[in-house]
Amino acid sequence: MKHITQQEITDYVQDNIQTFHQRRLENLQKLKLLDVVKQKNPYLFKAKNVITASGFVKTILDARLSSQEETIFGGFLEGLAIFICSQVYGGQKSSAEGIDLEFIKDGIRYIISIKSGPNWGNSRQVSKLRDDFRQARRILGTNTSSPNVVAINGCCYGKNRKPNKGDYFKLCGQKFWAFISGNDNLYTEIIEPLGHQAKERNEQFMQEYAKVVNKFTFEFITKFCDADGNILWEEIVKFNSEDISA
Repeated sequence: MKHITQQEITDYVQDNIQTFHQRRLENLQKLKLLDVVKQKNPYLFKAKNVITASGFVKTILDARLSSQEETIFGGFLEGLAIFICSQVYGGQKSSAEGIDLEFIKDGIRYIISIKSGPNWGNSRQVSKLRDDFRQARRILGTNTSSPNVVAINGCCYGKNRKPNKGDYFKLCGQKFWAFISGNDNLYTEIIEPLGHQAKERNEQFMQEYAKVVNKFTFEFITKFCDADGNILWEEIVKFNSEDISA
């Protein structure tokens, strides 16, 4: 086991956090209003009494962006976890399906699937995770000298009171970061570097966000509002759900 310094972590974050900001901005700029309308539930917005074009646009846009940002930032945190583990335990990115990280500690080979938070999937997705762990165990059990292979579902934030899931362990938040680094305080130490240039990059993002909201609102009024400015809900539902082949 080696020690990783706070400066090494800070340097990694500063070198790689820009990718998150850049992809976040690019995804915003690529969005098309009609694509977003197709993917959101119009009945929900009617039930929430959304009555303005700008309100409808901001609601569907924010929901779409939030989902995208979770995915992008999850990828960044996965990379950070692999980097830290590589410095401390010689961990490496796994080539096995569904497995993100492998490393050996105290004679045990650990295979880890990294998720952002504890509530990441439904029962079918959890079943797929178990299948991936079983397959990886079979491969590693025959191709390595280590007799023990332990599967871990590592979650970058949150808590889990019952980590032992029978055929794998679920480690969340502090427990996960401590497990891959040997440092019980790492989960708090990584938060400060994440703010690198956050204010500047977010100001740039909000400028583009305002343009998209204005553009989408104009397009929405043109297509889904009548001459008096009323939202034409039936037209939205038809666009979203009508079977044109019928």
